[in-house]
Amino acid sequence: MKKIKTKFTSNQEIKRERYVVDASGKILGRLATKVSVYLRGKQKPIFTPQTDCGDYVVVVNAEKVKVTGRKIKDKMYFTHSGYPGGDKLLSLEKMMEIKPEKVIQLAITGMIPHNRLGAKVVKKLKVFRGERPEYKKWLKLEV
Repeated sequence: MKKIKTKFTSNQEIKRERYVVDASGKILGRLATKVSVYLRGKQKPIFTPQTDCGDYVVVVNAEKVKVTGRKIKDKMYFTHSGYPGGDKLLSLEKMMEIKPEKVIQLAITGMIPHNRLGAKVVKKLKVFRGERPEYKKWLKLEV
């Protein structure tokens, strides 16, 4: 009987790509799903769950992302400062006015494992309002 050895990917074997995603007119959840797959590296044949083999991703035009249904009014974001009475509750509508990049960041972060590897993976994500000319040479990722 032939023994089959499991191949584990090492950091030296990983070739990282750089992608830019235009969020204009894209649905928030579908965008977050696709970006989280590329951040983790799950689209690569060398994917290993315990290794960071993902790519760098930049999301531009964060303020132009769309949501479906009644989420714009119903979805709430909760924060707490740690002090008594320091809690805030903001709707998605208000959050999109104040910090649209934070909305996308939270959606993508929620789809990545909540451990040390996930914290390392999230550092390869950048989200911006408007266009960024310095990322024009990066590969375009269609969502």
